[in-house]
Amino acid sequence: QVQLVESGGGLVQAGGSLRLSCAASGRTFSSYAMGWFRQTPGKEREFVASITRTGVNTYYADSVKGRFIISRDNAKNTVYLQANSLKPEDTALYYCAAGRCPGYCSGYGNYDYWGQGTQVTVSS
Repeated sequence: QVQLVESGGGLVQAGGSLRLSCAASGRTFSSYAMGWFRQTPGKEREFVASITRTGVNTYYADSVKGRFIISRDNAKNTVYLQANSLKPEDTALYYCAAGRCPGYCSGYGNYDYWGQGTQVTVSS
């Protein structure tokens, strides 16, 4: 069982930055690939970024590539999402997730555990 708690969301102006964090419980964090997803009302949850268990490989949605950076610290059981050059269309509830999928894991079904989300609002 893995429990995930996101933090770091907030209100920011367009062009600004936020650093989201996701703290995981348990001693098996390094066994999981980690992902970030986001969701707005009335829309499906969409993939943002993922990182493999060791952190060697990262993957991004085209919409955030070049602006967002995913990273992890297995010693701290934490995964991060550095969101730069934010746009109003990045406004969403951001979730982190843990799964055992190797490699590129963009599907919602690849993940077994989810946090409660942290709200990011970007004003124009």
